[in-house]
Amino acid sequence: MVTIAIAISYLDRQTLPWAIKAVQASIPFDNQAKALLDSAFLATYGLMYLGGGWFLDRVGTRIGFLLIMAFWSLACASHGVATGLLGLAASRLLLGAGEGGSFPAATRVIAEWFEPRHRAAAMGLVNAGTAIGAVCAPPLIAVILTYGTWLGLASWRWVFFVTGALGLIWALSWHLSYRDAPDRQAARASRSSGAGVGDLLRRREVATIVGAKFLSDGAWYFYLFWFPKYLFEAHGLDLKQAVVLGWVPYACAGLGSLLGGWLSGALLGAGRSVDAARKIALGLSAACMPWVMLAPSTHSLAAVIAVFSLAFFGQQSWSTLVMTLPTDLVPAASVGRLAGLVGLGGAFGGIVMGQAAGWALDRGFGYTPVLVVAGSLHLLAFALICLGVPRISRLVFNRKASS
Repeated sequence: MVTIAIAISYLDRQTLPWAIKAVQASIPFDNQAKALLDSAFLATYGLMYLGGGWFLDRVGTRIGFLLIMAFWSLACASHGVATGLLGLAASRLLLGAGEGGSFPAATRVIAEWFEPRHRAAAMGLVNAGTAIGAVCAPPLIAVILTYGTWLGLASWRWVFFVTGALGLIWALSWHLSYRDAPDRQAARASRSSGAGVGDLLRRREVATIVGAKFLSDGAWYFYLFWFPKYLFEAHGLDLKQAVVLGWVPYACAGLGSLLGGWLSGALLGAGRSVDAARKIALGLSAACMPWVMLAPSTHSLAAVIAVFSLAFFGQQSWSTLVMTLPTDLVPAASVGRLAGLVGLGGAFGGIVMGQAAGWALDRGFGYTPVLVVAGSLHLLAFALICLGVPRISRLVFNRKASS
């Protein structure tokens, strides 16, 4: 159920990037405006990533996830009634506010149901939902754009209505089927204790993980929101042509999600410490990223897809591991808050990178400098983790720390 929820979240956030040419035909805007729309999503996504963690720590996983999914599904559908750039921006703000709770909820489910040695693999399965949603997005959107002129409405509007409806169906299924973990101790503790946000940020290890997520997600959100536009502009593809190969990097992202978690779990099973298992897997993931810098120098579409596929693979392997770190560093009572801080850092990294990309592209610099920067960020993030978290282990907080 959680994997499907994450798949729907990535389907919803991919609607605008893949339908952008059809949307721009009705509501014209340039690269800088597109970056602002992306930033609108990421700003509330990051803030509610933190707020969603706090919310889930208060109301629990079952009710919290239900309300979060219902809200963001309605927000996704609201894109379909937008008549101008302001309306699109409002819908992106609302979508980000809802989706901000998705990964804190997923992390909380894993912390409640799984022992440490299984958490990275479980997070890998959940994180694979990002690829499922992203792989489904191009063909689904292409079909709707081709045939979806129902009730006299523009086809791109139905892209948002259909994807929003899928989320509401999930919310109903979750409400009917999910029950809290058998061991309610962590859930009870989460409402009465745990380190507060200030206590968390005062720890160097926490600030380091947040900073690393800021760097690495800057690259990821650029790939996620701009990859379709790159295919349209740099290689002159239309939507149907882009769909034929455009799903491949997202499928590789799913493999990365699974293999990153599997590798870390296998290293733990072989007797490695949590610190070694996580860092070895993180380092190998980061090593996949710089190759994307080669994309602008080749005219081969197959080579471009290959280097983006490697980057997507490495990114989601990395993401699986970084989102597992909160379960390694803090007690269950504080997992939601730490996951929220990590997501907040990542979202604002995406804002900075997206704004820089929009500025560079509108001023004629092209994709080369943007991809050079994006390809470097995971290596910088890995170096930061190695320096700022000498040993990944459970942190000890004052028991009287306020929540």
